[in-house]
Amino acid sequence: MRGGSSILLHIGLFGSLTCLGLFGPGWWGGFRLNATPSYPLGLWRIATLDRAVTVGDRVFICLPPGPALSLGLTRGYIRCGLCAEGASPLIKTVAALPGQTVAIAGTVTIDGHPLRHSHIHPVDAEGRQLTAYSGGKVPPGHLFLHSGFSGSYDSRYFGPVLDTGVLGLAEPVITFTP
Repeated sequence: MRGGSSILLHIGLFGSLTCLGLFGPGWWGGFRLNATPSYPLGLWRIATLDRAVTVGDRVFICLPPGPALSLGLTRGYIRCGLCAEGASPLIKTVAALPGQTVAIAGTVTIDGHPLRHSHIHPVDAEGRQLTAYSGGKVPPGHLFLHSGFSGSYDSRYFGPVLDTGVLGLAEPVITFTP
């Protein structure tokens, strides 16, 4: 088994170095390639955010280490990148800020107002079970994130996330919708 472990270590190291080689230069230049359908595919830029985050801001954000990140990586919802655990940053829209109340019942409502395109799916595209966030007040220092793409992995499933993971605003450079 020792040889098999060595091979797996080398494969993992090769994969990490490949990600770094492919995406590293873009990381330092503030550019990201979006290859997931949550937002238009193509080249995006991380723009400096020199003010407080507001509802409606489309941001790049790194999920903190924990169950949501692990599930996203394991199931392939999150690609490789330079965030924690080798994950890529997500592009999401800020749907609720600290103190706002999120309710989940088939769809999402925020402070009693329905959030468009927020249907909760019991399973993902592969038929694997999804558990919806239970709802509640967004705690201080957290954001509730959303994407209008129905298959998006967002706060509908993992709840509010720390705002310290925000890298900046997400600006499309060259994008297309398939």
